[in-house]
Amino acid sequence: MTILEGRTLLITGVVTTDSIAFSVARRAIGFGADVVLTALDRDRVRCEQAASELGVLDVFDLDVTRPADFERLEQRLRAERGHLDGALHAVAFAPRDALAGSFLAATEGSVAQAFATSAYSFASLARVLASLAPDRGASLVGLDFDAAAAWPVYNWMGVCKSALESINRYVARDLGAKGIRSNLVAAGPLHTRAANGIPNFNRLLSAWEERAPLAWDPTDNAPVADAVCFLMSDLGRAVTGEILHVDGGYHAIAAPLR
Repeated sequence: MTILEGRTLLITGVVTTDSIAFSVARRAIGFGADVVLTALDRDRVRCEQAASELGVLDVFDLDVTRPADFERLEQRLRAERGHLDGALHAVAFAPRDALAGSFLAATEGSVAQAFATSAYSFASLARVLASLAPDRGASLVGLDFDAAAAWPVYNWMGVCKSALESINRYVARDLGAKGIRSNLVAAGPLHTRAANGIPNFNRLLSAWEERAPLAWDPTDNAPVADAVCFLMSDLGRAVTGEILHVDGGYHAIAAPLR
């Protein structure tokens, strides 16, 4: 299939080959897209190694907490690609005290850093996409973890995901007139580098085993990648402001099934 043929997509968050972002990039290339990756300075070597497996030549610098990096990113994309058809926001971070221990003990600075990295940066990426989108429109997709309720783990990152969900709706509101769609994919728990930083991650896996009506494979990123590519393509042309759950149906079930 070539549902992304001729599209230029920016994929953030690729550090290792086990990441959701890597799977999205691989599937997007398979669907015909021209993919550009971004990397933090400290992750550049690993990102370039992952890029080599994808056959991607371009890895642009981006620290989502630095406004100047977004400005340089926009300028480079304009100069080297001329336009941008879609972007994946796959960046999240919280200091340890915002993820583990007492929720109320987290410092204001840690929470602010988590919010800036994991939520506000979605709006920053939206601005870049809006400035480079062609007349036919574009698609912004972010990675979410359902924030409709409090989790037994996750703490302030759960709050940041709640903010991300709200920001997604406002971005959809403001950019719809330009034909730019904004959506999130709420994935179930997956074994990724990011998951390694979540204390008691196995508690989430156990919950999915008990409650998800469809069998959930925490080692398989492909269903999430396919959902992102759907939203990036014309197949999702009338979908915006949405949270697409790719979680085996966990979100729809109120109590354990097993």
